[in-house]
Amino acid sequence: MIALIFGLTQGCAPFWGGYGPDKQPRKDFERRVEAAFRLQNKMTSEVMMLQSDGSIANEHAPIIQAEQIMEKNCSYLNEYVSRDIDGKNKGFLLLRRVQNSVANCEKSAKNVEEFLKTHQR
Repeated sequence: MIALIFGLTQGCAPFWGGYGPDKQPRKDFERRVEAAFRLQNKMTSEVMMLQSDGSIANEHAPIIQAEQIMEKNCSYLNEYVSRDIDGKNKGFLLLRRVQNSVANCEKSAKNVEEFLKTHQR
């Protein structure tokens, strides 16, 4: 995972003064991207477990909607990871999209997490 994040951040700071929307140092941004990736994967898994019990009722609709928004907001990060795993070219444009979308990905994943916590009470 660290190699993936390292590849994600190579070569961009000199042009923009830092990484991501907050212009973080590379190490901090690597940790941030990895944490966002792990959190959104965990939230996707938890929503899938919720759906697997066959009781997708109206009470779960906000969770499902929030998960769909998270999926959209994390799509560039997921595409980057998928392309990396498959050994495909990731390209500079995709890298920039990941950097620009990481904050929305994090926010969306945390939103799903809050919905799930509320549901479990």
